[in-house]
Order: sequence, then C-alpha cells, then structure tokens
Amino acid sequence: MLTQLTAAEIARRIASKEVSCTEVLDAFLSRIDQHDPTYGCFLAIDRDAARAEAARAQELVDRGEGGPLTGLPVAIKDNISTQDLETTCASKILKGYIPPFDATVVERLRGSGAVVLGKTNLDEFAMGASTETSAYKKTRNPWDPERSPGGSSGGSAAAVAAELAPIALGSDTGGSIRQPAALCGIVGFKPTYGRCSRYGLVAFGSSLDQIGPLAHTVEDAALLAEATTGHDPMDSTSLELPPVSSANLKSGSLKGVKMALPTELFDEAIDAGVRATVEAAVEILKGEGVEFREVSIPSIKFGVTTYYIIAPAEASSNLARFDGVRYGPRAEGRGHVGVVEKTRAEGFGHEVKQRIMIGTYALSAGYYDAYYLRAQQVRTMMQQEFERVYQDFDAVLSPTSPIPPFRIGELDKDPLALKLLDYCTIPANMGGMPGISLNCGYTQGLPVGLQLLAAPLQDERLLQMAYCVEQALPNATQRPPIP
Repeated sequence: MLTQLTAAEIARRIASKEVSCTEVLDAFLSRIDQHDPTYGCFLAIDRDAARAEAARAQELVDRGEGGPLTGLPVAIKDNISTQDLETTCASKILKGYIPPFDATVVERLRGSGAVVLGKTNLDEFAMGASTETSAYKKTRNPWDPERSPGGSSGGSAAAVAAELAPIALGSDTGGSIRQPAALCGIVGFKPTYGRCSRYGLVAFGSSLDQIGPLAHTVEDAALLAEATTGHDPMDSTSLELPPVSSANLKSGSLKGVKMALPTELFDEAIDAGVRATVEAAVEILKGEGVEFREVSIPSIKFGVTTYYIIAPAEASSNLARFDGVRYGPRAEGRGHVGVVEKTRAEGFGHEVKQRIMIGTYALSAGYYDAYYLRAQQVRTMMQQEFERVYQDFDAVLSPTSPIPPFRIGELDKDPLALKLLDYCTIPANMGGMPGISLNCGYTQGLPVGLQLLAAPLQDERLLQMAYCVEQALPNATQRPPIP
C-alpha cells in the first residue's frame, strides 16, 4: 500500500511515474476517511484544493521539473497559516478564521510541489502536552487509542504514525514536536532557532517557538526540513543561512562520535521502563563506536520552572491580539471593554487562560525582577552549561519523554505532571539548539523516544548522527499495529 511507504519511497515512485500524484493523494484521503474518526487527527481538509494541487504537481513531474517533495501530501499543524483554509489553533476564539496568506513554510512547500493535505489538531494555542486542551476534539495514539499521542503537535504526530499523512509539520516551544514524536514512535526534528521562518506561525512564546517536521524516518524529516528552512526577510529572527541540507545525510559514521549522558535526564524523574529502553539503545550504539560519558548539567533541574515563567509571559503578550475585534467570533458585551472581556472569557479554554494569567503576573510591576528576570538569568546559565558540554561532545543523548504514552484523562487532575512531560525537551528551546527524537524501542508494548541534542547551527551534523543511530537500532522505524 502507498500509505505504508516512507515519504522518500513515495517520492521516488512519483518521479519514476510508477504512481501519479493524484493516486497518492487519493490513497491518503481514503485512509483518512476510514481511520481519522478513530484517531481524531484532522481539523480541516479541503479536498478540492488538494486535488488541484496534486494535478499541478503532476504537471511538474510530467515536465521533469519535480523535486524531492513534489506530489507528497503534507499535514500542517493548525497554528500555521494556510491561505483560504481555516486556521483555528484548536481554539473557539479563532473559529471560522480563514487566513488571507500562507505561512512562509507553507508557501515553500507549495513552491516545491508538495500538496497541503489538511490541518491537524493540537492543544489550544499549542499550550499543552497531550492534545487534550483542543476546543474541538481529543486526538488518540495509534499505538493504543485509549492513550494520548502527546502534544502539542499530537495531531501531526498521530497522523504520521497512523499513516494518514507521509509527513507533517508541527511547532516546538518546549518539546511540542519531539515529545509527541516519542509517544507515537516516529521522528520529530526541531531545527536551530532561526533556521526555519516563524512568519505565519501563530505565536505562543516568540523566543522559543520553532517549526519543524514529523516523519517516519530521519531521511523524510531531513527532506522536509530542507524544503522549509532558510532565511526569510519576513521574520526578523530568521538567520541569514541557507536551508538545512540533506546532501550528506547518509555519509556519516558513529565511530568515534562522543555523546554526553546528563545524569539529570537519567534519574528517578524518568520512568524505569523508559530509562531501561534508552540505556539498552546506548549499549547498541557503543557497539557502533559511540563514546559515551556521564556529565552533570545542573540547570536542567530548573528547566520546567523557568520555562513556565518565560513561555506564559510571552504568551500573555502575544495573545493580547485576540480580542474579537480583528478576527474570530465576537461576544456581545457592554462597551469595548465588555466585548473584549466576554469574547476572551468565552473564546479561550482553561489552560490558555491560566497561562495568560501566570504570564501577566510574572511581568507585572513588583514581580518582574523576582520572576521573569530571574528566569532569563537561569536560561542564560543553562545555555552556558550546554556550551561547555559541546566543547567536548558532539551530542547530548537522553530520553525524549520521561514517561511512556499515558491514558487519555489520566493526568487531568495533576497539571504539574503534565508540565513535567517537557522535562527532557525544554533545554533545546532554552538554548535554541537543534533536537531530534527517534524511536529506540518499547516498554509495555509502547514506544520510547531517544533524544539527541547538538550545538546551535549543527543541524546537518545532528541529522547525520540521527540517521546513523536509526540504522543501528532494530526497532527505529517500526509502525504501530494499526489496521
């Protein structure tokens, strides 16, 4: 079946004209019709527009002008703007909002001949780690529909794992690409901050957000990263660098590679089954020539606390624009203040309101120095500690998620436990580092993610190492037991 192939394999079949772009699209649309009612991955699909894009992609192929993504359907997280296709951020406050423009990453995908398949579910405004705070539906994990796919890019991760899309885009503010990738047993890659344009991404934490790919394999993730990264004058934080290159992806070796194992990411905070599975992967990699050494990075312990000051502070500023005046539904109220107050009260969910209040408090007079400024100081300390590690090591290896996939609703009454799910992933966002998660095995029949982090701008080297790790691990590309 076409849907069981990797994106790279589908692309090769399209290029050789074994299959048409329309046939590929129809295969995935048919599978969505069959299985998305179970998994709840998609919020919006424009079939007519997708078929028109597939027809245009086929014209490129017929003229011999196709590229590595031509004709490939791509699922897009619903906080990334898509022209003429509803973008809600899984929030009632943006219900019915249809952007007049494409995000830069979407524009680049269309330019490469890729087909926008649809918009995927997420935690409301990307605030969450379980895709349970969506205002519209809960997404389910293809490994066990009673369990969460993680978040906030849970719709994109589950869509790839369930073979509803060959590749997908997500966004990562504190681990929102890598954590759901780990829980769904696929690959999730967060590029260096600034290497992928944020223009058209609905902002959550502007100094932390980064768009990146979710895919079945490292090769697929690298191809999607290559198509979407590179300098963008529309984004003031965009680095003046070329796109992430996949040219040397398969030419690396693990022999002599030095990887650090932070003791803080292998302690009692990590589920015993997860830790054992990652440690078993480490033993396999030792046989491939990787040199490991334990290190201590003390600031990791403060990462979650620091993140939940900085990210809500930035969110409270970014979400001030959602007032019912410029876009989205508007509630009736007394005067301007009453309208805004009622619109925000009815439009935002509990988690978003909570984070706005925390962020506003942290930035308020009298508390700014005690909270926000102190958090930024800890962030700098964390960056410096990782910089010292990268002087001696090529990468940092750890679990991606401290626990395996959890049951939907299991952590509802323990908001702190949900926030601690980002314990291993937050450092990459704090330091702007590239990070990748790939499947390394199973505990209780559920996937376990292995995370690799590298120094900022070492994206190509990180992908090269991850590809080698993927080749070495026996279960890295195993699919879930789905129909």
